[in-house]
This record gives sequence, structure tokens and C-alpha cells, in this order.
Amino acid sequence: MENASSVPHSGTLPEPPVAAFYRHVLETLNASGVPYMVGGAYALNCYTAIDRHTRDLDIFIRRADFAHASAALAQESYEVELTFPHWLGKVHAEGVYIDLIFSSGNGVAEVDDAWFEHAANAVVLEVPTRICPPEEMIWSKAFIMERERYDGADIAHLLRALGDELDWSRLFRRFEPHWRVLLSHLVLFGFIYPPHRNLVPVALMDELIERLRRETHSVPPQHGICLGTLLSREQYLNDIEQQGLQDGRLAPEGKMTSEDTAHWTQAIADSHRKH
Repeated sequence: MENASSVPHSGTLPEPPVAAFYRHVLETLNASGVPYMVGGAYALNCYTAIDRHTRDLDIFIRRADFAHASAALAQESYEVELTFPHWLGKVHAEGVYIDLIFSSGNGVAEVDDAWFEHAANAVVLEVPTRICPPEEMIWSKAFIMERERYDGADIAHLLRALGDELDWSRLFRRFEPHWRVLLSHLVLFGFIYPPHRNLVPVALMDELIERLRRETHSVPPQHGICLGTLLSREQYLNDIEQQGLQDGRLAPEGKMTSEDTAHWTQAIADSHRKH
């Protein structure tokens, strides 16, 4: 997709005052020179033409650019907060917000230079911009398996729409060392869309299945670790807190600190209170 010159205008339209806020933030970032990309439902619409209501706008930036983006938005009287230092900030205006994302909630899908190298040009809410590459969208969405949210359908739709154009080698590299997560989504894709399963390269499926075969016949790890916390911040807490398994989000397996995981876990209760 890095050679694409443009993608269709997103049809996902919020209420006019909200759209005006989103538009002004995009225009402000364009004027500031801060590199950014639009993701979420708007990018999904551009790639798949699937239109759905979204409660916010997702803007992806490098962590190193957060201060620059915050300063540019603050000059326009917007409130900007670093909500979760390991992955996300927010821009607020009269009860509406925009997410400024520089990683994923599990710390895996960090926004790096390659996101920008392969981003596609687009027009979102009548503003010329760039959208996240589909490979990185698949990578970040693949780990979202909460009780209240599962992004597997988004991945299946992206694969069906763009399978012939994806950089499968880069996608494969993104999932190291979590290749089982990629395999799980590709197996489901063949189940969901039987006539389109040939969109997944045979060589890639052979490699993943061979890895699975070798691992199945090998001796399992002896240390007690749970990687489920990379898929859900809530559903595997019992394994960590009550059963004493190592949290897969923490070093040396993961990238998060104990402070990051504690802050992210506290947000679960905050979210439940809001609903």
C-alpha cells in the first residue's frame, strides 16, 4: 500500500460540531508539521468501505512527537493530557475527545518510522491527511480480544479487501515473536471467507503451520508465564494476581513496566464506573 496515492473519502461522519472539532485538530497538526496518521474507523472505512459509528478519532504519532503535538494543540486552547504514558494521550474539547496513540495498550505495537514510510494518502473529513498502513492496523488490532471488544472482524475485512496488496513479509515480521496470534487470525480468515483463503500466501501458511508443528513436538517452557494479558487487560488478571503467573507484558517478555500495568489495570474500574 505504500505506493497508493490516495484512498476514498471516509463516509464515517459524526455530528457537525464534533466533525468541526476533528477537522480543526487535523488542520492544526497539518500546519504544525507534526507527522501523524489517522487510524481507527476512519482508516478502516478508507480501505474497506465499511462505515460505522465511532465515538472518537484515533490519531497515531511517534512517542517522541507527543510534546510537539501537545504544544501545537494547546496553542489552539485544547486540553491535552498524557492519559497513559506507555501508549496514549487525549485531546479534549467540550466533552469530546481525540486519542493521540503512539503504541498499543499492551505495549507491543509501538508506532515507529515504518508506519509513516508505508502510510497511505487520504482525505478524512475533507482534510488531506495520511492513514495508518493496513499491515500495522492488522498488527495492532490482532491483540484486541476483550469481553467487550474483539477486532478480529476488522482484520478479516482488511485481509479480504487488501490481501493482494499487503506486504506479507513485513506483516510476518511485525508478529515476531507472537506468530501464533497471526496464525489464529489467518485460520479464522479461511473459515470466514472460504473462497478468499487463497489471498493468504501459501508459503506463509506453510511456515506458520510448520512452526506450530515444531513447537507442538517440543518441550514447553518450564517457567510460569501468561501471555493472555497481551490479548486482554482484564480477563487474565486472575492468572497473574491469584495464581502467580508471570505477566507477559513485563520485561523480559514484554515492554511495559509494573507502573504501566498498574495504571492500565486501574483504568478498568474507572471504565466500569462510567458505564
